[in-house]
Amino acid sequence: MKEYFDVNRATWNKKAIAHYEGDFYDRDAFAKAKNSLNSYEIKALGDVTGKSMLHLQCHFGQDSLSWVHLGANVTGIDISDEAIEIAKNLSANLNLPANFIRCNVLDTSTYVNDTFDIVFTSYGVIGWLPDLKPWAQMIAQRLNKGGIFYIVEFHPIAWMFDYTTKPAIMKYHYSQQEVIYEEYQGTYGSSKSDMISKEYGWNHSLSEVIQALINAGLTIDYFNEHDGSPYEVFPNMYKGNDELFYLNEQLYPLIFEIKAVKPN
Repeated sequence: MKEYFDVNRATWNKKAIAHYEGDFYDRDAFAKAKNSLNSYEIKALGDVTGKSMLHLQCHFGQDSLSWVHLGANVTGIDISDEAIEIAKNLSANLNLPANFIRCNVLDTSTYVNDTFDIVFTSYGVIGWLPDLKPWAQMIAQRLNKGGIFYIVEFHPIAWMFDYTTKPAIMKYHYSQQEVIYEEYQGTYGSSKSDMISKEYGWNHSLSEVIQALINAGLTIDYFNEHDGSPYEVFPNMYKGNDELFYLNEQLYPLIFEIKAVKPN
């Protein structure tokens, strides 16, 4: 898998720079509010004051630093060198101390020895992983007893479509085991970017996600699916009265969330 990961890492190095300079992450607004979290995440984890948190695939750290602002002690990891450097600079410039480490998420336990009260990950994360079993096992290793794992992620039905065509067409299996390669111009985080994204990914069914966590020894606290997305990342979306984005033909959920606990 090294070849796939190396290509993805190179693409995310380019994306990190484009996203930081682009409009999607609105760095000026973040510097003022020190919050990029959505209501789902905050409601799920509640008061994090004094709690230790491991943020998996943290990109350039806005969510990590948002949790710091809310009182957590945060370690963030990401595969992108550029993203981690930006995260470290943001942490210093905003006086929000956090620890950031560059590594593949599947290698986290090689680079991080501590255990945590919370492991957190969100939006566009599991599709970069060929197998969720080692991912779930790592999460269980890094959690304290009684610790919480929380993921909010785009729904696997959404990844069945090929968005490089217009209109998007349903092309990929719901739980496709073969790798998916896509190459296209631009990136979701910067409307002006002319970078070429080269990406290898994998589709994972809901049953695969849930069973991997159960097999790793975690207890599922709840599982939810939602029609609305906090982000306008799919074609032909509109903003509802609740400030979430919906598809014009809403035939399937757009995101799901899982909260799991490591037994005492």
